[in-house]
This record gives sequence, structure tokens and C-alpha cells, in this order.
Amino acid sequence: MSHSHAARGTVARRLGVLAAVSLLAFATAVAALSSDRNKPMDIYAGHQSCTFSGDSVNNLSGGVHITQGTLDITSKSAKITLADGEPVRAVFNGSVVLKQQMDDGTPMTAKATTVDYDLRTEVIVFTGNVTISQPRGSMGGDRIVYNLKTGGVESGGQGNGRVHMRILPKSSRAATGDED
Repeated sequence: MSHSHAARGTVARRLGVLAAVSLLAFATAVAALSSDRNKPMDIYAGHQSCTFSGDSVNNLSGGVHITQGTLDITSKSAKITLADGEPVRAVFNGSVVLKQQMDDGTPMTAKATTVDYDLRTEVIVFTGNVTISQPRGSMGGDRIVYNLKTGGVESGGQGNGRVHMRILPKSSRAATGDED
């Protein structure tokens, strides 16, 4: 094996590890199916650019598609930021769609223009035409912030932006088989 080929393989493995760490944390944030974290992760993009130095930004572009178990994330691009060689931030941009089955078996779909996950503070910020839907209800607005440490959710819009939440009565969920 040539030095160049081996170096490319090492870079690809490191990118996979970096993305896996970042996205596993992101998947945990949305109360994902816990068994998904033990499944292989597949990352597809039209292009990737990275240095894997101690402090760097690693870019995925050209249509990003990531799958792991029931987790399915698509976006136009993604940036993974490293500090001292560790992932500290994952930002997905452009028509972000995150789909996943939850531990209780219900599906969850989140859509936004941008999803920004700060691994240091454990805060996820969804911005731009945000919708988060599950059979038991939905939430939408211009901006939704989820704090993993506290479980707190804050939502609102820019200027006159409004938040919309719909919570279905338990009897409606039972009729469709989506009871908690």
C-alpha cells in the first residue's frame, strides 16, 4: 500500500470517528432509539475537506447524508469543529431533516434551515422554519433551543415571529396506537 493511499485511509477513518462522536451526541440529544448508538454510522457527502489538526473546522458539502440505525440526517452541508483534537461543535446547514425512531417506537422528524449543536454546553439550536413532529404533538417556530443538561426548551421567533405548539389529547393518540 502506498504512503498516499494509507494517509487517505487514515484521514477517512479519523473523519468517521469525528463525525460519529459529534453525531452520536446529537442523536442522544433528541432522545433517539438507544440501540441506534450501537449501530454502524454511514456518512455520505459530495466533498469533504479537513486538516485534523488540534484546532480545525472540518467541512462536508455537496449534499450530506448520515445514517445510523433509525437515525437519518440530510443537509446541504455540515461543519465539525475541533478544539485540541476533540469535537466541540457540529453545524448542519441547508434544508436539514433529521428523522429517527424514539425509544417508545414513535417516529420523530425535525426540520430546520440550520441545526447547531455545541458539545461543550450541550445546547442544540434549531433555526429557520423549524418543525419538530411526533405523533403526540408538534412544535414549530423560527428558533428552538434545547438544553440537554437541563431538559429545558426555549422557542421563539425573530421580531414578530411566533411559536406554535400542538399537543394531542391522550385519547387521540390511543386511537392511532401512539399512546405513551
